[in-house]
Amino acid sequence: MPSTRQSYIYAGFAGETGRGREVHSGLHRLAEGDNEWRPLHAGLPDAPAIRALAVHPLHPEVIYAGTQSGPYRSNDRGEHWERVSVADHAQPVWSITFHPHDPKIMFIGYENCEIYRSDDAGEHWTRLPVSVRFPEITTAPDANPAKRVLMLDASVEKPNHLYAAIEVGGTIRSTDGGEHWENLSHGQYLNDDAVDMHGVLVSRWRPGTVIGIGRAGMFHSADAGDHWQHVKLDPLNAKGQIYCRDIREVPGNPRKIFVSAGANFQSEKGVLLYSGDGGNTWSRVEMGVQPPHTLFKLAFDEHQPTLMSAATNGGEVYSSGDGGETWSALPSPPGGTQIYALARG
Repeated sequence: MPSTRQSYIYAGFAGETGRGREVHSGLHRLAEGDNEWRPLHAGLPDAPAIRALAVHPLHPEVIYAGTQSGPYRSNDRGEHWERVSVADHAQPVWSITFHPHDPKIMFIGYENCEIYRSDDAGEHWTRLPVSVRFPEITTAPDANPAKRVLMLDASVEKPNHLYAAIEVGGTIRSTDGGEHWENLSHGQYLNDDAVDMHGVLVSRWRPGTVIGIGRAGMFHSADAGDHWQHVKLDPLNAKGQIYCRDIREVPGNPRKIFVSAGANFQSEKGVLLYSGDGGNTWSRVEMGVQPPHTLFKLAFDEHQPTLMSAATNGGEVYSSGDGGETWSALPSPPGGTQIYALARG
């Protein structure tokens, strides 16, 4: 029988961390079937800029949020928060990931390319020695060159194989659980487009397949990241590219993959891409609604994977109750427009 547990959508406002960039703040929760967002703030820092959200895959009442001053955890679906005890520098958190092989293993990715690992469900943390060198690349005069860890993923087949998407810096890999890292973006340093990476996904369906997404679109590797090919996607901008921001497999059905995208970082058109064959072929989803801004984030309910949501960096939120077949627009969370984090559970 299908689960009748209440499902929630969590949306966090933030922005870029570069000097002079606009930043919105706040964290909100919406119950499935409801129309009113509820602000969540008890225990969070003042004006929290939320750039990462993660619902525990086994215990949906446990939620992690990445703020401008480090990670926070809630044990009651966001009603109350406490700071996670990480010996960090209170830097902005951009990614929080549970290992798909064992959810007791967690990773937190920060600005300035710092990654922390916990092997005991978040009680104790160790900073991983990420010492990857980033060759000189061309960056626009107003670009933020910070090496942000925008997404982390790990292999189920080879649990010690870890990957991270770096903005701006490329894709990095560790084959020993994080003790040593290497840059996988060799030959791509023509300009910052090709190494402005936003996401990385290690296929749970096809061993050895890794997909990377970023400003220049999508890259595919069939040999665990040793070699890459640029995936041909229908372009959306004058450079002949499509700006890809988030990538997610459908829980329990890893052949199905979705990617949120748009014309550019800020654009007047958001698109949703879909692959039903593990990333071999891609098509645009006819959502029935046209997002007026770049689709920035995607989220699934791990226990009810037909419940799916997407959000733009213009503040719009969309939901599907049938795994992405049909979509409806939800009320926008109040108080901001720049949704940088989204989660369901």
